[in-house]
Formats: sequence, C-alpha cells, structure tokens
Amino acid sequence: MKTIKGVAIGLFLGLTVMFLIFKFGIKKQEVINLKREVVDEESVVTRVVEKATPNVVTVSISRVNDTGLDFLNNSQPQQNVQQDIGSGFIISSDGLIVTNKHVVADTAAKYKVVIGKDDVQDVVNIYRDPVNDLSILKVNKTGLSSLPLGDSDKIKVGQIVVAIGTALGEFRSTVTTGVISGLGRGITAGSAVEGSERLENVIQTDAAINPGNSGGPLINSSGEVIGVNVAVSQSGQNIGFALPINLVRDSINNFKTTGEFERPSLGIAYKMISKQVALLNKVTAGDYVQSVVAGSPAEKAGIKQGDIITEIDGNRMDDDKNTSLVNIVNQKKIGDEVTIKFWRDNSEQIVSARLEKRAN
Repeated sequence: MKTIKGVAIGLFLGLTVMFLIFKFGIKKQEVINLKREVVDEESVVTRVVEKATPNVVTVSISRVNDTGLDFLNNSQPQQNVQQDIGSGFIISSDGLIVTNKHVVADTAAKYKVVIGKDDVQDVVNIYRDPVNDLSILKVNKTGLSSLPLGDSDKIKVGQIVVAIGTALGEFRSTVTTGVISGLGRGITAGSAVEGSERLENVIQTDAAINPGNSGGPLINSSGEVIGVNVAVSQSGQNIGFALPINLVRDSINNFKTTGEFERPSLGIAYKMISKQVALLNKVTAGDYVQSVVAGSPAEKAGIKQGDIITEIDGNRMDDDKNTSLVNIVNQKKIGDEVTIKFWRDNSEQIVSARLEKRAN
C-alpha cells in the first residue's frame, strides 16, 4: 500500500512539473529553483525558532481566589492561583525582560516568568512605560542569553516574520509564521477592563497573534527582534500588530541609562484633524490643541488651546502618512529644541520650544 502511494505521489509531482513547463513555459530549472526556495524558507524558520525559543519567556500572575464558604469555620478560605497570561523575551544577561505593559497591568499582583521549559523566576521589579504599552521586568538571575534587536526602520511589506509566545495563556513556545502586512498603522487597542489606548506607527502582520502572545517577539529571518507583539483584531482574521523594536530600543536605552522611562514632552493634549474633516469645516489639517499643561514647553512657547499645529521641524502633521505629534516628539531627546508651525486666527505662526522630561 505504501509503495503504491509513493508511486502515485511521484507521478503527481512529475505531471505537475510537466504541466508547468508546457502550460506556462516555465523551464524545468525554474521549477527546481522554486522547490529549493520553499525548502530554504522552511530551514530559515526552523533555524530562527531553534535559536530564539530559549530566550522567549512565559509571564504568569499570582492571584488569591476565594475557594468558597467553609461551613465548619464559617469563613471563606483563600487559594493562591498561578496562571500564565502573556509572553516576553530576554534583553540582557542580568535578567531584564521585555513585555507589554497591559500584561502586568495589575499593580497589586505578583508575577513570575518561566524561562525555558521549567525555570520559574520571581519578578522582583516592574518598570512600566508611561507612554507606550511596554514594561521591563527584572528577575534575579544572571548568565542569561538575549535576543538580538533588529532595525524596524528597514523592514518591508511582504517580509517573512516569526512570532513566538504563550498562545491563549496555555500553549507555551507556540510558533506562528507570516509576513509583514503593513507598516505605520494606527490602532486603538484595549478592553473593557483595562481601558483603551491609542498606539501609533505599529507593524501589521498576518502571523497569528493570539491572546497570551502579548509581549512576545516578532522576529525576522535573520533571527532579530523587529517588534513586540501587542494586539490582535477581533473583527478580522490574521490581523495582528506589534510595536516597532526601534521605539522599544529607545525606551530600553533610556531605562539602562537612567533607571526609568524618561520621555521628552511638549505638554499638550491634541486631536488630529484629517484632511477630509478640515475641508468640511474649512480649517487647516493638523493637530488641534485641546489643552496645554501649565508650565510646559508648549505654554512657554506661547501655544494655546485652539491652535492647530501643522509642522514640527519640517515634518508635516499628516494622517495619511501617520505622521503625528507624538511620533515626532518620541524620536527627540529631552532638551532638544523643536520648531513648531501652527495656525491661529487664519494666520501661520512659528515658535521654538525646548522639550522637557515628561511628568509621570
């Protein structure tokens, strides 16, 4: 039976090659090359997974749950429950781990990470980024190997990627593959419990990102982390998102230098006015200033509520290109001076502002 089946498969492949050659004029060597490309792609993925998986961790939470009424003692005994809830990856040999802020959102809970198959470590410190959905966890373990960080500014749509994490908070070291589906996306992510958050300039991928994958790495074919998996669309299939690693790298560098997530700030709350909305309301497209923080760089520069910021350092506020104020400011450093163009009373004005440390 096995011999007949093998002959049938061989015959099918042979006929397929002949069909491609005669139907589409594809040369036999081209078919062989195509087959070789498929094999090479598989070996790339397996090589990436083998190297990366030991450095991807599972994040678990300790909760105290009531077990029910104890009628003998007339009390409600409590039970400590450990549950896997997310993923992360090691970034330094002395025990620093990256994950999403929403994974460790409960400030009253205790967390652990599982390194490898069964190395359970207590999380001794959690550093939460006030701006991005990003946290750094600290465990008391040294000699760890870390994942190399790539350059998310160089990635391209169609590029092969691999996602690794604890899918559904149950299946550790789950591997999914796909391509980069889009760049520079802006999404609103969250839940009824945690609230929602606007995330700008994220990477879209069709590699399956499931609950529990949050905080895990999105890796390129060279084995470099290019993103941190952060969200999945509930209204569509194979639509996942990741924070670009260059944004994460800036946060990590700030943290390693200062011990905290320092961020530059202009000191305003704003809302983007798209080109379509601007045309309908006969105003200028840009970032509409809703409020100005007292004593902030914006206030010192003379910016007021109702102004519409159109440019910062020559970068036009453009919703089509996902160029927003927060993206530009986050690329700056504390103390940098920026030139701001804005509209007030139907006239353009230009001011300079020196960015200051964001108040947490």
